[in-house]
Amino acid sequence: MTILVTGGRGQVARAVVDGLLTAGQPVRVASRDPEAAQVPDGVQAVRVDLSDPGTLPAALDGVEKVFLYADAKGIDGFIAAAEAAGAPHIVLLSALGVETGDPSNDPIVRMHRAAEGALRASGLPWTFLRAGAFATNTLQWAPAIRATGVVRAPYPQAHAASVHEADLADVAVLALTGAGHEGRAYPLTGPESVTQQQQIDCLAEATGRGIRLEEITAEEYRATLSQWGDAEMVDTLVRHLVESDGRPAEVSPVYEELTGRPGRSYAQWAQDHAADFR
Repeated sequence: MTILVTGGRGQVARAVVDGLLTAGQPVRVASRDPEAAQVPDGVQAVRVDLSDPGTLPAALDGVEKVFLYADAKGIDGFIAAAEAAGAPHIVLLSALGVETGDPSNDPIVRMHRAAEGALRASGLPWTFLRAGAFATNTLQWAPAIRATGVVRAPYPQAHAASVHEADLADVAVLALTGAGHEGRAYPLTGPESVTQQQQIDCLAEATGRGIRLEEITAEEYRATLSQWGDAEMVDTLVRHLVESDGRPAEVSPVYEELTGRPGRSYAQWAQDHAADFR
């Protein structure tokens, strides 16, 4: 059973590949730039661009399962190619809040809702992994921490139940290798809600260096994000911080229910990524 893992250069995809190899499964990695994917020895890397349907048939040949990153712009072409290739089971990395969020002003909700809806309407078996905030999002602090030991951010008491990429990979591997996951949607978070200040404290402990969070205003934060050129996404990120300021995030028990063990904490994530911040 060949399993195709898309987004081969991503943190979650790399963890999924490692988990599948540990489980003894043959893996094919798909990336827009397969030469840069840095796949383990013995793993085939192929070029896949969801916006270019012509790259899909060869990648899907002989594939029975797919780990897929949501991309609403390319989902219809992918579904058509997957149906033509024999209708493999699709495990989609989606987003928490996809059902309750407002797609009119939240591009994250809009993208993942469109991808989920397309798969539901297709003839493909599917499983949705609805991830909360990625712990890897805090890698955005790494350059400033390495350079100055200071992170400038608004709302230090904003909460998130950040999920470790290894936890997402564990559930993805279960869904890709086990039975009974078709048609299921799994909300996945970290095991505890932590504030931005607590995340900084965890990084300081993990790296063994002093790290300070310097509070800035929301408008100052917007200015730092303006380089993205996506005003709607900037508005969404700021709104999420405002809504979570002083409000603990909901913690999902699903990871522990599926695996029988507690999820990895943000403190554990900080230890695992300490080298990125030194």
